[in-house]
Amino acid sequence: MTSKGSEDEHPSVTLFRRYLRIRTVQPKPDYGAAVAFLEERAHQLGLSCQKVEVAPGYVVTVLTWPGTNPSLSSILLNSHTDVVPVFEEHWSHDPFEAFKDSEGYIYGRGTQDMKCVSMQYLEAVRRLKVEGHSFPRTIHMTFVPDEEIGGHHGMELFVERPEFRALRAGFALDEGLANPTDAFTVFYSERSVWCCSQTPT
Repeated sequence: MTSKGSEDEHPSVTLFRRYLRIRTVQPKPDYGAAVAFLEERAHQLGLSCQKVEVAPGYVVTVLTWPGTNPSLSSILLNSHTDVVPVFEEHWSHDPFEAFKDSEGYIYGRGTQDMKCVSMQYLEAVRRLKVEGHSFPRTIHMTFVPDEEIGGHHGMELFVERPEFRALRAGFALDEGLANPTDAFTVFYSERSVWCCSQTPT
């Protein structure tokens, strides 16, 4: 198969592969192209899109599906747009081609960490809206920059801003592990800080 979407490919897979081709690779991610892609998704899904520039050139994109009861705290689905660097000599395919082989495997930087999760959020919301669902709680999807190098120009700044507080998040899902089965692995407070001190003897 070529890198282009085939006629029998699910539209969400085609969109996923488009997202993979956006070179948001550290140390010089193309954040502008990613934000434009997400804006397009918001328009197609009938969602509002807020762009919060937390530092020059670093934009947190927030897509929102309003709930029926605005007094309730919201659900926050977070993912990051940047990906780690590549060493192309170790790749069997161009890491930004989003090549799909005859068995359906897709090769690309960010397929697992974590553009697949971004697309899962978007596809889940699309399906739920098509099926006519609505929910009491507002659902926000946040797409943040700079995560792969510490988040200092991303979520770290965003949580200090009034735009974040206005989301009124009561429950959040973030990065997880890819799984080849239908199982979902959930971690609570993964990598929470645990400070230890040694008492002199």
